[in-house]
Amino acid sequence: MANDGSAAVSPIVETASGKVRGTTSAGIHAFKGIPYGAATGGANRFMPPQPPEKWAGVRDALAYRGHAPQSPNRPKKRPELETILGPADTTPEGEDCLSLNVWTPGLGGGKRPVMVWLHGGAFAYGSGNRRVTEGANLARRGDVVVVSVNHRLNIFGFLHLADAGGPRYAHSGNAGMLDLVAALVWVRDNIAGFGGDPANVTIFGESGGGGKVSVLLAMPAAQGLFHRAVIQSGAAIRVSTRERAAALADAVLRQFDLAPGQCDRLQTVPVERLLAAIAPASRAVGPTQWKLLDRYDFGPVVDGDDLPAQPFDPAATPISDTIPLLIGGTRQESAFFLADDDEVWHGRVTEASLRRRVAAIAGDEADRVLAAYPGGSPADRLIAALTGSNFWIRTVLLAERRAARANLNANCAPVFMYSLDWQSPAQGGRLKAHHAMDLPFVFDTTAVPDTTKGAPGAPELAATISAVWAEFARSGRPHIAALPEWPAYSGAERATMVFDAACRVVRDPDRDARIAWSRVVAP
Repeated sequence: MANDGSAAVSPIVETASGKVRGTTSAGIHAFKGIPYGAATGGANRFMPPQPPEKWAGVRDALAYRGHAPQSPNRPKKRPELETILGPADTTPEGEDCLSLNVWTPGLGGGKRPVMVWLHGGAFAYGSGNRRVTEGANLARRGDVVVVSVNHRLNIFGFLHLADAGGPRYAHSGNAGMLDLVAALVWVRDNIAGFGGDPANVTIFGESGGGGKVSVLLAMPAAQGLFHRAVIQSGAAIRVSTRERAAALADAVLRQFDLAPGQCDRLQTVPVERLLAAIAPASRAVGPTQWKLLDRYDFGPVVDGDDLPAQPFDPAATPISDTIPLLIGGTRQESAFFLADDDEVWHGRVTEASLRRRVAAIAGDEADRVLAAYPGGSPADRLIAALTGSNFWIRTVLLAERRAARANLNANCAPVFMYSLDWQSPAQGGRLKAHHAMDLPFVFDTTAVPDTTKGAPGAPELAATISAVWAEFARSGRPHIAALPEWPAYSGAERATMVFDAACRVVRDPDRDARIAWSRVVAP
């Protein structure tokens, strides 16, 4: 049941668990902190998500409820960049974290496209409650329903205890991903009351959120729960093997002097102690052999069940052939991470240090890689090279492998590639088109973060990009009148839409870099 949500009356919607009351502002109804699962502490720790308890009466959904325990190993930012993306989420951290937020232009019977946002943070930290990713403007701009999700992260969401603890822990290594499946089930069962169409759901995410989208594309349990996908700066080609995930779990058990058969005792370990076990366990196991493709310790696991195979290695998963895909990134992703490096921040990178740092990643292919980035200062070339290794090559590989499915399945849905090249003037322009700069453009929130606040041309580009995302959610194609014709991506032409002050399509951009990094990541 839903009322009309007028300014004088708080909007109320009936869900499967009970009625929720939201707020209305500037024509958008917002419902925050709706539980889609039970608390995940105690006996529920490491277990698949359980349904939320039902409630009587009307539950207030007026404010964010909180978010998952965060990894303590997040890189520190220089002070002037702490709020570059706007205010942080200050809600409490805790294991009662399975909640979602909804923004909608209208209630009941609207059949609007639904866009489910999966936040970034390398599967280790992050929140769906950030101001920069609030869904009101996107919902208004695109006449869509926006949903953001909080779920288990790091050791709480991805500790693979199945080999040590037996069948009771069969799903522990992917519990955080199963939370997202549960959220999508909630959307299927409840979103009509919020004006959304459960038969037209798009999942979209940035950085680690793009990795979550990549993995959901390969999860049988998620099939049928979404119909389009957007991967922003976070293509996940490979995730942890079962063997490596089991080794990480064994290392955690050893830190607590526990034998494999004593996994249950981990359910009573304080949150802070479990978080503190992450870094030592990773050090004990050592780096993965797939350093540029497998990015996440205590992330999703190819367990043979919830995730039967690697999402996009050696080829794209076939189970999501029918899902149209929009994928891309920002032009200088690594400027965000290298900002903490004084040598880069102050422009003191030398040719020698550039070569040394690229060789540490590219090995015998270092000369070929360096030759692919001929212009600019050594610092600029380092940013470009590390963007190529840490982000861009995974995006290209995923797009190419997915596009190659069309040769095997004539009904395979298209892939569309983009690059956000607009450069932020913040901090004297040193951040360029940095990682996560796409967030205020996609959500039409350029007034929130320092990276776009007051920047000439930013609101206009946000109007274009948010409209593209909404149109893709509506139709499966990113075509709007403000853009030139945008061909689907193929291995032959590699058409890429460049978002900038003047948007344009480029064929096979950075060809030499693509070839060089493909040689580096080749097995």
